[in-house]
Amino acid sequence: MVKELLRNHSSVRIYDGNPISKEIVEDLIATAQMAATSHFVQAYSVIWVTDEAKKEQLGLLSSNTRQYETSGGAFVFCVDFKRLQMAGKLEGVDIVADSAENVLVGVADVSLFAQNFVIAAESMGYGICYIGGVRNKPEEISELFNLPDYVFPLFGLTIGVPSRRNEVKPRLPVAAVLHENEYNIEKYEELLPAYNETMEAYYNSRSSNRKIDNWTKQMADFLIEQRRPFIKDFLANKGFNWK
Repeated sequence: MVKELLRNHSSVRIYDGNPISKEIVEDLIATAQMAATSHFVQAYSVIWVTDEAKKEQLGLLSSNTRQYETSGGAFVFCVDFKRLQMAGKLEGVDIVADSAENVLVGVADVSLFAQNFVIAAESMGYGICYIGGVRNKPEEISELFNLPDYVFPLFGLTIGVPSRRNEVKPRLPVAAVLHENEYNIEKYEELLPAYNETMEAYYNSRSSNRKIDNWTKQMADFLIEQRRPFIKDFLANKGFNWK
């Protein structure tokens, strides 16, 4: 059942190392392409990293060496307006990619596309993990894979047969996410401490990497300062220099 598959998702960070075939990769990409896409722009491209030297470098640049070493398939999912620029040229026009709206469109397109890829892969028994660490060194990764202007790496993804599966991490309660008719701030005062208790129990009882921690502390530590402040200048250099 699809719902059961979705509810049992957990990230996999260590795989058995057996490569995924080209036939399977192309089938997963074709399945992913059926995701919804804003105005049919399909503003995504994927770099499949089969060169071992490049894979090693990608692991170093994204601070995820072990994942890439054992994965059966290594990918970089990119927002892509270069192909749309080329489509415009065929029609004798210059497209306007330089807008905050188009960045949002691209991010949404890539995310929906990638999630289709992930669900299809997990339905076949593979494990996956998204890797936001590619945004640690976006210029270097762009150079490594010859990404042109109007194309930038959004996240990496590894896939493979899991060496082990992690327990499913508890998500926020539905009541914390679902608001009816209007946004309700007050309910967080009760819901977040209760969720902290759930997460503390999870971290203390899981089969590996046990620790004492909770969600609000994690988020406070994560968001106490601006992360990757260089991204704005990087996007500007890629052609997305909106005012």
